[in-house]
Amino acid sequence: MSSDPKISTSIRLYRTTPHPCSYKDEQQSTTVFVDPELTITQALNTKLSSLGYRRSGAYLYRPDCTYCDACISCRVQVNEFQPRRSQKKTLRLNQDLWVEESVELNDRESFDLYCRYINTRHRDGDMFPATQEQFQAFIATKTDDTRFYKFYADDKLVAVSVTDILLNGLSAVYTFFDPTASKRSLGSYIILWQIEKSLQLDLPYLYLGYWINNCQKMNYKNKYRPIQLLIAGKWVLLK
Repeated sequence: MSSDPKISTSIRLYRTTPHPCSYKDEQQSTTVFVDPELTITQALNTKLSSLGYRRSGAYLYRPDCTYCDACISCRVQVNEFQPRRSQKKTLRLNQDLWVEESVELNDRESFDLYCRYINTRHRDGDMFPATQEQFQAFIATKTDDTRFYKFYADDKLVAVSVTDILLNGLSAVYTFFDPTASKRSLGSYIILWQIEKSLQLDLPYLYLGYWINNCQKMNYKNKYRPIQLLIAGKWVLLK
């Protein structure tokens, strides 16, 4: 069991044993997570997101490595965001998509899309191969304030975004999409869509999880400026 001085002592925190890092070869990582028996309310999710925590299924967690602090929480300041030329092109390419909002994700179509995405794009990751149990635990498990946004081209499901509605923003929990639709740049499009959704809901931030300097998997987050990074407990603005 661990502790965090910025969180109420009534919340139990647990620290994992060292395990292989997903982002840095030959390095070990450790994670602190909130007591999984605790209900993740909107207020708690907002508070901990502001402190650098992240939701994955039933868990709120943050990296807590002994010798590394490379994982930095980031969030887009949506009121100041101006899309680049390439991002405007991505928006135009996806004007034909329509979106269905749901509070559950239990359909076969979404699971099949998830499997195609993981088994094509993440064959080198710890989520491969995709399973029903993994889908239920990691994707379909939700809070009362989770929304599943399903993106369709005509009647074909091409992407799903798992998004938490916080008191001060949206949290992009996870997105998966049709790996054969590369020309659409669906991953980028959905971030742009979530920025617009945050504006519609009058919420100032879009939380994008963790950013790691010089990590190819994370470089895309740098394209959404102005972005704030949580450094030494303070949100620092990068324009």
